Order: sequence, then C-alpha cells, then structure tokens
Amino acid sequence: MNLAKTIYKHSLNLPETAAREALDFIEFLEQRYAPPANAKQRNNTEVFLAAIAGGLSEDFPDDISDEDMGVDAQREALD
Repeated sequence: MNLAKTIYKHSLNLPETAAREALDFIEFLEQRYAPPANAKQRNNTEVFLAAIAGGLSEDFPDDISDEDMGVDAQREALD
C-alpha cells in the first residue's frame, strides 16, 4: 500500500472535523512544497517576488533608491 492510500485509510477513522483539519494541513503542505507550475520558465528572483507578492502593506514605498539608505558609521568612530 502506498503512502497516499495509507493516509486515506487512516482518515476514514477520523470524525468529520478532524478529517477536515487533516485535509487543511495536507493542502498547506502541498502549497509549501509543490513547485510553482511555471518555475522552469522564471528565474529565482521572479519566483521569490511571486511568493511574497502581497506580503507588504499598501503604504510600503515602492520607490526606494540607494539615496534613501543611510550611511554606515566607520568602525573607528564607534569606539
């Protein structure tokens, strides 16, 4: 018996609410570990951006440049 059939067999012994919870968890794992459908056509940056899309709030600035970044203090100046 393969693993999918074993999981199915065990799910038959669960109450409906527990079976739904198990299904939700399996769907979560599927999303987490399944490769994107078109990952072969996109580079790593595009895959990363697609994964985090919508993760930033609406007011997050999208026009940050190097001029907006602070200057690091010299190590000697901190002593």
